[in-house]
Amino acid sequence: MGLLPFLLIIVVMWLFFFRPQMKKQKEENKFRTEISKGMRIVTTSGIHAKVLEVKEKVLIIESENSRLCIERTAVSKELSAQYLPKEEKK
Repeated sequence: MGLLPFLLIIVVMWLFFFRPQMKKQKEENKFRTEISKGMRIVTTSGIHAKVLEVKEKVLIIESENSRLCIERTAVSKELSAQYLPKEEKK
């Protein structure tokens, strides 16, 4: 009977902390594998850029007339949806 509160705390922590974090990490990994040429992205350091080339582990991006070679893991999110006309956002 003394183990019941301890087990309950572990279950609650798993449901509210660990499970959502694992789900978010899985979605980020899926997004990074789906990066394609022409996408507009933001890196983890805040650089807004357009993807020029996609290689196995690196991306060639262009930002303000300069080209950079970055790791796929340095991509934070996609911004392509922001640049679409309002009719296509549906």
